[in-house]
Amino acid sequence: MAGTENNLHEKLLKVQNEIGAISKSATNPFFKSKYFDINVLIREVLPILNKHELTLLQPIKDGEVCSVISDGKNSIESGVKLPEINDPQKLGSAITYFRRYTLQSLLSLQAEDDDGNMASGMKPKLSSEQFEVVMKSDRQTALKAIQKADLSADQLNKLKSKFNI
Repeated sequence: MAGTENNLHEKLLKVQNEIGAISKSATNPFFKSKYFDINVLIREVLPILNKHELTLLQPIKDGEVCSVISDGKNSIESGVKLPEINDPQKLGSAITYFRRYTLQSLLSLQAEDDDGNMASGMKPKLSSEQFEVVMKSDRQTALKAIQKADLSADQLNKLKSKFNI
């Protein structure tokens, strides 16, 4: 069995080397940050996995969203427990986010966070480029950034000064 496990890991190594950088094609409209759209991510990754005779499954089992990569004999998986959410739309968003998150984790893909910050209750930090966009915008956008982003003391002071907040 150790030989077949090594075969799976060897195939995954080839997949990781072949994937390289995947462009983040979707944009978070408020923070203007890029992230992997799940459909684009799967469209990029699936042919490479299949080329190396690996399959991808993303089942929801026992309240957990999973990404499973298998060579038919062995598999490796990553999973995240779904939070208790009664709103179907929010649940769908969480499932989509966790599908992306578990696949990114399983393949060790670099990614920046997007709406997952909102789902986790954490406020995202603004990069210097994002902060410059807010500084060049209007007072309303600055207020949203103050409310929804984890700003440094310097960023907060600059926004308050510029927009008289």
